[in-house]
Amino acid sequence: MAPTVSVLGAGSWGTALAVHLARLGHHVKLWGRRGVARAPIGSGQVGGETDPLSAITVTGDLAATCANAEALVVACPSHALRELASAMLPLVESQPLVVSTAKGIELGTHLTMSEVLVEALGPRHAERVGVLSGPSFAKEVAQGMPTAVTAAAAQLHVAEAIQSLFNGPTFRVYTSTDLVGVQIGGAVKNVVALAAGVSDGMGFGSNTRAALVTRGLAEISRLAVALGADGQTLAGLAGLGDLVLTCTGDLSRNRTVGLRLGRGERLADIVASMQEVAEGVHNTRSVRELALKARVEMPIAEQMYLVVHEGKDPKRAVVDLMTRRLRRETD
Repeated sequence: MAPTVSVLGAGSWGTALAVHLARLGHHVKLWGRRGVARAPIGSGQVGGETDPLSAITVTGDLAATCANAEALVVACPSHALRELASAMLPLVESQPLVVSTAKGIELGTHLTMSEVLVEALGPRHAERVGVLSGPSFAKEVAQGMPTAVTAAAAQLHVAEAIQSLFNGPTFRVYTSTDLVGVQIGGAVKNVVALAAGVSDGMGFGSNTRAALVTRGLAEISRLAVALGADGQTLAGLAGLGDLVLTCTGDLSRNRTVGLRLGRGERLADIVASMQEVAEGVHNTRSVRELALKARVEMPIAEQMYLVVHEGKDPKRAVVDLMTRRLRRETD
């Protein structure tokens, strides 16, 4: 019998994952605060199939969503994760698989999303917490376009359970036990994507974007390794793969915000015009704080913090990045 999977968060990413899971034959519940799924996802009549959304129970009842679920997929924005997990705690009676798909670092605590879940849900659920991350635009997943991602958990058997739950003909899932590396890659790439967007918005070319992606990966790797990650993780899907996608793809919300900043728009106006969250706006602050705490130099992240939260002119930020002290590439 197919497992019951509850997806918590009915934005474009949560809806896309619900569509994918329903396509695999799982019984899927999709929770949103207003009981409405994000409609313009392109859930898509791939190969003439019936829209998978018709097989999903969409609800605003959190208790009903959590009840009897064999897996809980948490797909809310990173800054809302703790509040949602705390609300879930008294409603989860069994010990389901708990999968975070949010990408971020919690402001103030500097915890990764899996650490927030473990802290909020308590020791009873700690062993069953994992994450899903990697290069995966929601629209393309919902449309059934081939995608590859990484499932990570502290214990390999939990990562393999996530792999088994999500893997399908158009969605290939690899496993990892490097929770730190997978999550730092997913969080910091949003900040670098803002920078790539700013560069594009200012009219710079492919040379500049390639430099930002490459040096951005160096920053991500430095921070992740300092926090105990395996450096090889950042060369994989959750590191380089997600970074390239978010820095170059037209569907990237973070790149779009940067693009508009680079063209001279005000951040407040950009955010007000968007229906969904660009995680990099929040992550610039939390990533900078984490880097300072870990004593890791991250010049791109630093400049993006100054542009986003201190109103620094993007042109000045570019000058400051390009005129820094000269160094060896591998330092």
